[in-house]
Amino acid sequence: MAEHTPWQRDRALAIVESYRGQRGTLLPILHDLQHEFGFINDEAVPVLAEALNLSRAEVHGVISFYHDFKRQPQGRTVVKLCRAEACQSVGANRLVAHAERRLGVTMGGTSADGSVTLEGVFCLGNCALGPAVMVDDQLHGRVDAVRFDSIAGDIR
Repeated sequence: MAEHTPWQRDRALAIVESYRGQRGTLLPILHDLQHEFGFINDEAVPVLAEALNLSRAEVHGVISFYHDFKRQPQGRTVVKLCRAEACQSVGANRLVAHAERRLGVTMGGTSADGSVTLEGVFCLGNCALGPAVMVDDQLHGRVDAVRFDSIAGDIR
């Protein structure tokens, strides 16, 4: 995962301006802002609301509805653990507890040094091979504590 670019209002406005005259641009703009800055800064909400003639509540509602839009910087490495029923039935809860101890971060949090974010997700689409874990964009199945430690390797 790339380092985060500090929020720059002028750069955000340039992204918004690149969509001028197009309809239905909120989602593409949000994706571009997240790609540029690593997350959707709170300062983006009023900028988008004004530029797109939307209320702040509408912009915030879209950001909060889609879980892939992040409101805070993520760690350089993002570890996602499946919390869906299929994975829970084969030990996901034990794996979550182990991952929190191993990485030194609680579920939903990012380490103080910014090295890792630990997220619970509801289905990685690997149900037959649960518990499933995704490290950045790499999917792993049948993960137990020993395999997690091997996968996590040099994280942190």
